Amino acid sequence: MPQSAYCRLSAFELFESQMSSLDTSDGLFRAAFAVALHERPEASLAEVETIVENLADTVKRRVQSRSKTALLAHLHDVLFDVFGLRGNTDDYYSPGNSYLPDVLRTRQGLPIVLVLVYKRVAEPLGLVVHGVNAPGHFLAEVEDAERSGESIYIDPFGGGDLLGKQEIVERIRDSTGLNVQFTPELLTRATHRQWLTRMLNNLQAAFAALGQERDVCAMQELQSLL
Repeated sequence: MPQSAYCRLSAFELFESQMSSLDTSDGLFRAAFAVALHERPEASLAEVETIVENLADTVKRRVQSRSKTALLAHLHDVLFDVFGLRGNTDDYYSPGNSYLPDVLRTRQGLPIVLVLVYKRVAEPLGLVVHGVNAPGHFLAEVEDAERSGESIYIDPFGGGDLLGKQEIVERIRDSTGLNVQFTPELLTRATHRQWLTRMLNNLQAAFAALGQERDVCAMQELQSLL
């Protein structure tokens, strides 16, 4: 069995405890929170969950129509205009951009964590949200918001921009520097294990750049549980 030699025990144990429910949104959210406990042992899961639940309740109170299009509009107004959720373009590679407590406090973070917040707030409203494992720039997919069965692709890092295929390609090009062309594979949905793996890879890269080798090893220990 994997053991914790470098990762803070509270983080390791909470992460491990979510593996049996990882296919659920709650399991994914709590496992992502557990990652932050390695450097943020004072963080409270109850407080983080209360923040996202309050955001969802705020949207619910605003909605007068049963239209999913109206619901999406209110969701974006609350998350991006009122709450101010956005990408951290000033300090992109900071490990804090991958920590849910930090992201909800500063309202800034990496694309992959912002999509997780988006998913966690949107799903109690009846929206179905997937993470899109696009190269260099994680995105959100909202299933059939009254557009003839088509999904809508959203970039929480860009303040909730709705993206067409060409705009998705441009985000990927900007992030990776690669001259990619659109293929359906760019819109591949991330499994929850892939989601967490990408988060942990991001943190390993951030810690390696800072010379924090013990923290790199800590993230590898969490990854061994997946």
